[in-house]
Amino acid sequence: MPEMIRKQVYIEARQEQLLKTLARDLHVTEAELIRRGIDRGFDRMAGVRPDPAAWGEAERYILARMRRGTVNGKRRWTREDLYGR
Repeated sequence: MPEMIRKQVYIEARQEQLLKTLARDLHVTEAELIRRGIDRGFDRMAGVRPDPAAWGEAERYILARMRRGTVNGKRRWTREDLYGR
């Protein structure tokens, strides 16, 4: 693990609640979530592109699903039902 440097920050009450909930649900520390958030934020600002291998895997999955064709039988919903949600 790289050397850690202690920082103190101010966050809003809603952010604290979200942080505590996510940390509990994901079984990680609040500090780990903050580090992940910083990395994600800076990656986006730096214009880092998504992982091409991950996108390739997603594309292969989508194409495989498309090759399976439509599902037999009648659906129980209409397009209008979806917009009504």
